[in-house]
Amino acid sequence: MKSMEKKTKVRKKNNDVEYTVNKLVAPLTAVKKTQLNNKKTLSYKDVLDDIESKSKGAFVSEEALQHLLFEATDVPFPAPTDYTFKFIDLFAGIGGFRIAMQNLGGKCVFSSEWDKEAQRTYRANFGETPFGDLTKEQTKMFIPEGFEVLCAGFPCQAFSIAGKRGGFEDTRGTLFFDVAEIIKRKQPLAFFLENVKGLKNHDKGKTLETILNVLRNDLGYFVPDPQIINAKDFGVPQNRERIYIVGFHKDTKVSSFEYPKPTGKNVKFADIKEKRVPPTKFYLSTQYLDTLHKHKLRHANKGNGFGYEIISDDGIANSVVCGGMGRERNLVIDKRIKDFTPTTHIKGQVNREGIRKMTPREWARLQGFPDDYVIPVADASAYKQFGNSVAVPAIQATASKILQLIGAYKNADGE
Repeated sequence: MKSMEKKTKVRKKNNDVEYTVNKLVAPLTAVKKTQLNNKKTLSYKDVLDDIESKSKGAFVSEEALQHLLFEATDVPFPAPTDYTFKFIDLFAGIGGFRIAMQNLGGKCVFSSEWDKEAQRTYRANFGETPFGDLTKEQTKMFIPEGFEVLCAGFPCQAFSIAGKRGGFEDTRGTLFFDVAEIIKRKQPLAFFLENVKGLKNHDKGKTLETILNVLRNDLGYFVPDPQIINAKDFGVPQNRERIYIVGFHKDTKVSSFEYPKPTGKNVKFADIKEKRVPPTKFYLSTQYLDTLHKHKLRHANKGNGFGYEIISDDGIANSVVCGGMGRERNLVIDKRIKDFTPTTHIKGQVNREGIRKMTPREWARLQGFPDDYVIPVADASAYKQFGNSVAVPAIQATASKILQLIGAYKNADGE
């Protein structure tokens, strides 16, 4: 607890480092029913002791428990106090879903992300460390009841399907199974899933077919046909296509859904370009640039278009992805550089053509992250994190459509 207190101001949820059990029923599995009925006040140590006994020695981060006791107040994106709905953030990455949902009035009541560097970035911006491995029961037991929307950008994995169309049990052992299991247990009013465009044709279409069968037939949700959404249609200069899958609980009586229409806003790289000349480290060395030229020429001679690409100021970026090629296919020309003295160990000299990589902040903007979003990690980690993230504006536009429908249900139900 001391480490967090040094980094950020916190607001205690009551007068002491204690809380009532009825707020945290899920994690306190060892508490007797009589204690729950009496709403006995327990200490933080009681929670840790209970976790240790139930998880049989498995590690559960104390930092991940902090948000159950405290709410950070001096982080860029604190939890709203006047929220209108609650959501959970699975495979949270660095919080792209969370920013979109908080912008719409939502409060995150659980987050999960296993990557330590991504957890670090998430904590710097939201004041909490996500729980880790979602496949573990000791992680799932912290997911509360009563949230309206489940958000998840789960990885694409094939299923071992014996029959023509796989069902819930056929997905066991994949991360989608864990998402489906949480939906089955918690019965949220809606879910919003995001994945790579390739999911549509993955394993000859069997993967998506199985996912839809589980969501529609095994779990009983209304799931309209998934749609490919491009980030460039929602206000960011990046050609990034992703598949969105949304679903609604049968109690909502939702039977139709329209994905958002493109905004029609014309955007270009110049709109998100660094206002000041970036540090010399982002400019390519002459030897590295020569290697890229030769690599592209080899592929061109073979009749394909692989290789580096330079994005003009009035153009839009290719999809930002983790790995070197994500940066090499999004090079820019920026001749504002004056000092060509290398600041890192490079072979050759800094090129005089002004060719450089985009900066992590430019990648953040390509994904729709605001400029007050903190990047506390090294450049290599930042590129990976933004490359794996969702495009915030496209997520927010789609989530707004979801909330309109479940909002109508909640109003009709008198909530």
